Amino acid sequence: MMDRQAKKKLFGDLLGRVEGIIGGRGSAAEKMAGICRLLAEGVDYYDWVGFYLVNPERDRELVLGPFVGDPTEHVNIHFGEGICGQSAETKKIFVVQNVCEVTNYLSCSPKVQSEIVVPMLREGNFVGEIDIDSHELEPFSEEDEEFLSSIASLVATIL
Repeated sequence: MMDRQAKKKLFGDLLGRVEGIIGGRGSAAEKMAGICRLLAEGVDYYDWVGFYLVNPERDRELVLGPFVGDPTEHVNIHFGEGICGQSAETKKIFVVQNVCEVTNYLSCSPKVQSEIVVPMLREGNFVGEIDIDSHELEPFSEEDEEFLSSIASLVATIL
């Protein structure tokens, strides 16, 4: 595990690259896919990186957007269901350092040990979330929360 200073430097560098993606050419989906690839390649314990977005066709439901990692059967998630649904319901960050300790966890892969979900808000309205799964126990820190919150704010501007 990298120390705090190394993590801050890495996250600062990656955030600059995310800003470049957001300001560049392409659709919102293409930009989110680029961000997924960047995060999965740039942070060794980000093993599944994806976006869930508000489903425009169904009330209080998330639909899987761009992602990098193992395929998941959880293409649609209702608000309140699992960690992603709870984040959608409450508009709060959820950090689960050990998924075995959570009763309503929706497993995407038996390899997943921990998860962080960060909501994306546009003008106070929930528009989606960033979901990160890790194959490590307890990898997420306050720096991850701050970093992913910054990315969530940037992505919300293009949704």
